[in-house]
Amino acid sequence: MKKFINLLTLLTAFTLVFTSCKEDEKPNNGVTISGIPATATIAAGGKLGPVTGSAEGLDGLVSLSITKDGSPLATQPLTGTSATFPFEYTAVAADAGKNVVFEFTVTDTDGDVAKATHVLTVGAEPTSFRITGNITTNTTWVTGKTYILGSRIVVTSGAKLTIQKGVIVKGEAGTGANATALIIARGGQIDAQGTATEPIIFTSVADEIAPGQIASPNLEPTLEGLWGGLIVLGKAKGSFKADASEIQIEGIPASDTNGLYGGTNDADNSGIIKFISIRHGGANIGEGNEINGLTLGGVGSGTVIENVEVVANQDDGIEWFGGTVSVKNALVWNSGDDAMDTDQAWAGTLDNFIVICGKNTDHALEIDGPEGAYNAGHTLKNGSVKGITVSGSYTKSEMGDFRDGARGTFENIYFFNFPAPADDSNAGRGDFSLSGDKTLATFADGSLKFSKLEATLKEGVTVATAFKNGTAVHATAVDLKANTVGATKSAFTGWTWADKAGELADFK
Repeated sequence: MKKFINLLTLLTAFTLVFTSCKEDEKPNNGVTISGIPATATIAAGGKLGPVTGSAEGLDGLVSLSITKDGSPLATQPLTGTSATFPFEYTAVAADAGKNVVFEFTVTDTDGDVAKATHVLTVGAEPTSFRITGNITTNTTWVTGKTYILGSRIVVTSGAKLTIQKGVIVKGEAGTGANATALIIARGGQIDAQGTATEPIIFTSVADEIAPGQIASPNLEPTLEGLWGGLIVLGKAKGSFKADASEIQIEGIPASDTNGLYGGTNDADNSGIIKFISIRHGGANIGEGNEINGLTLGGVGSGTVIENVEVVANQDDGIEWFGGTVSVKNALVWNSGDDAMDTDQAWAGTLDNFIVICGKNTDHALEIDGPEGAYNAGHTLKNGSVKGITVSGSYTKSEMGDFRDGARGTFENIYFFNFPAPADDSNAGRGDFSLSGDKTLATFADGSLKFSKLEATLKEGVTVATAFKNGTAVHATAVDLKANTVGATKSAFTGWTWADKAGELADFK
């Protein structure tokens, strides 16, 4: 019995010694992390930090890992028993309007971990931007946004402005030198490619239209002169007074050399314009000097312009000053002066167009001749032109006036709803005429050509009465919508305000 007790005592002593040895091993000290703020707030696209975090691990640090909303963001090795680490983050577009959660995890050599959480509140993406300075580097205006022109904004030489589909551009009110406009200077470019479902709309700040809308929710389509317009300038030839090689575009003060246009490069490229609608423009910068809806000065043939609508411009709808650019699918509604106006030996083609005259429209077509020695002709074809009556009486609108030695080819054009020129109360209105000896001479020598003109005339009006100076030989009277020439209106359905307002119903 005594021997058994001694054995038990020996085993107990051994156990005590063994336990004492384990307690002498390196202790587990754990890990701590500090310095990471619990929350922060930044604007959309803004930047957090840098902030500096600290880690302590007496057993030896191994690594830091960071997750963003549960997904790995970064991993960093750590050494020693203490370390600091900077952290910064720039919000991406997907973060806008959200709370982004970052988790920081520090691990030591024993596998112990410490965690810290940071919640970053990112502001909502702004939907409107005010532009106050010229565009001197490549710039993009983004779908879903509205851009406000705070002054006369120029895309300068060497820069390109890309305007994505569906963008709304609004001009602030202003007259004289303060008139707002978007100008593509010589050597600059515009890439404005809307679509049939998401056109790009240029309008006034008074317009409450928002991305995704086509018709204005608050402005009438007759309200004009609230801002300037879109001006594109290039380096192609024009016929200018005193045979100058370059001159200042109308609507821009002479002190602004970004308004110069003209040159010798007929293939000049000012960019691409597709599916745009320009509204409520034509601000006056001086007596008789307004800005057109779309002004094309010396624009070269390398430029692409298709599917353009101009509504309620105080001056002309579209005006060409020299150049070689062609335009396809253009509609002008309610112009304050002329709808389509050509000057200074423009040498391009307008193919498939609609004019809807308004109460202030002067000429549906105003075609002027060269101003210098350089001569060139242009072509207008496949057009439909509608006159207007107001309160039962006809307005002053004329089908067309060809002046100052006008040149070019005009074919497959249909006119309707114009006043009777023979009516004494409307003498000289509603007709299609040649003005001045120079124009009569270009018509006689074949430099000014007409072919397949059709018109639906008021009762009692003859073709010879409506089409003056010998142009009647190229014209035919037809019943309403019985025309065999004219525009293809399907090119304007869906995306134009005119279509949304039902203004295309009278067109075949």
